[in-house]
Amino acid sequence: MPGFTPDTAQTLGGHDWLVARRVAAAERLAAVTWPSTSEEIWRYSRIDDLDLERYQPRPADQRSLAVPVLDPGLVAKGVVVGDLADLDDPDTVDWFGTCSDASPDAFTLLHDAFVAGGAYVRVPPGVVVDEPLFFEHRVGGDGLASFPHTLLVVGEGAEVSVVDRFAAHGAPHLCDIVIELLVGDGARVRYVSVQEHGPETWQVGLQRAHVGRDASLHSSAVALGGDYARMRTESFLEGQGGESDLLAVYFGDSDQVLDFRTLQDHVAPHTRSDLLFKGAVEDQARSVYSGLVHLRESAQHARASQTNRNLVLTEGASAESIPNLEIEANDVHCSHASAVGPIDDDQRYYLETRGIAPDEAERLIVLGFFDDVLNRLPVPALAGALRRTIEHKVSRLRG
Repeated sequence: MPGFTPDTAQTLGGHDWLVARRVAAAERLAAVTWPSTSEEIWRYSRIDDLDLERYQPRPADQRSLAVPVLDPGLVAKGVVVGDLADLDDPDTVDWFGTCSDASPDAFTLLHDAFVAGGAYVRVPPGVVVDEPLFFEHRVGGDGLASFPHTLLVVGEGAEVSVVDRFAAHGAPHLCDIVIELLVGDGARVRYVSVQEHGPETWQVGLQRAHVGRDASLHSSAVALGGDYARMRTESFLEGQGGESDLLAVYFGDSDQVLDFRTLQDHVAPHTRSDLLFKGAVEDQARSVYSGLVHLRESAQHARASQTNRNLVLTEGASAESIPNLEIEANDVHCSHASAVGPIDDDQRYYLETRGIAPDEAERLIVLGFFDDVLNRLPVPALAGALRRTIEHKVSRLRG
């Protein structure tokens, strides 16, 4: 990988601690064994098609993060919002990497070696941020690789909503994302990521949350773009009474591959997690879902559910759904369900017998399929625009 060297990592600038972390990671890259489809965790993926030598790290002078303007009243309360490249919060060095270091792989190491900045939110204990914070990660570039990072640190009893939008357009591009959500005891966090990459973008990423005692995380992912787009979504429930709700909506067309791997990891007792991922594929597109619910021996009285449902709208499209359970505790409630299939003929028949044209009936069924997820988005203002995007994909189905 000619462009991914310690010297390049050194040139990306930033605070001394970030430069040191990057260079150390870049030096370890030479010993990395890159994944292949022979590994179970990469089964059904297209990882064997990835040629890292096609890419170079995005130069440091091509900054691409749009940061929301923060209310002065929140600044006075100690809320910090900005780009990691600009901020010099002394505690950041302790928080950065807390989540990703707990779940490493080759791509989190690559990310560590070349990350130059990213979205940063710190909410002090007891502070409530009423309005959602929107970050735009505008990445892209011919033969470039970008490394967007989000670090959200929410103190005890605090509350915040954050929306990340990732969009790479134009020439072939690699986007290696890490999202870290540190949810303190009694905190309330709502997080949404929206992925709308162009058709020549490859994405690999990790979103990992550490959820404290009596805290709650409501996380939603929307995946609509990319050539191959993969995201690992993990929720680590380490505090008693912690709760995690994980939602996703995805729609693949053309020859896209949308790939999701999830982990609901219960460590503490009386924790709860709920997962609902719903997607549709058409043309030659594929989706992959593989999820694990892990209830450790210490997670007595935990409750967990995992549901993945997929619509296959045309011949040639396909969806894989692999739910898994690992239960070590003996007093828990756990369930999982998955479904893959075409539009229900009875639903179509019901609508058509009431005078609705076949194409319109299909459109209504697909939109209805997604509605329960869209209605549960933790930032309701996003639902309208996402419905329009889904409608546009459905309209392509019938020309």
